[in-house]
Amino acid sequence: MTALILGLVLFLGIHSTRMVAEPWRQARIAQWGEKPWKLGYTAVSLLGFALIFWGFAQARQTPTALWAVPRGMNHLAALLTLVAFILLAAAHVPRNHLKARLGHPMLAAVKLWALAHLLANNSLADLLLFGGFLLWAVLCFRSARRRDRAAGVVYPAGTVGGTLAALLIGAAAWAFFAFWVHGAWLGIRPLG
Repeated sequence: MTALILGLVLFLGIHSTRMVAEPWRQARIAQWGEKPWKLGYTAVSLLGFALIFWGFAQARQTPTALWAVPRGMNHLAALLTLVAFILLAAAHVPRNHLKARLGHPMLAAVKLWALAHLLANNSLADLLLFGGFLLWAVLCFRSARRRDRAAGVVYPAGTVGGTLAALLIGAAAWAFFAFWVHGAWLGIRPLG
């Protein structure tokens, strides 16, 4: 469990610098330069991700159940993660209505992904991993929206084509991940 916690601290911590330590972040970028900052940011992120992955795998060997999972939560989680994948696609597809409306659809995707996994899982490791990501995404989304308002950011209007592309790409990515990648990579087949 220590590796999982350390990984979460590193990964979510480095991803929180803009939210909680913007002056420090700007000072590091000014002192080191943008490329070295990004290299360090990436290194800390990858180390954190590796520790999360390894620590979560270790914790799954001896799970500590905290509650009983209600019947049907896997199906609800599958539906929520479908929406999360669409939001993730919307973060990268230009001129779609989801990005125009939300501004930060990737953070909304992380919130839904984490919530879905909390609903369908019940161990201490699940609570730490998915609860940690949910809390981070909620706070980060609020912070990003506040920065947008302060800076007067206006996102380009969405188009039907951009929105349809985000929907199709997100749904295809979700199907590929749900039916093949999740089981092959994580050993868990969420849809049987």
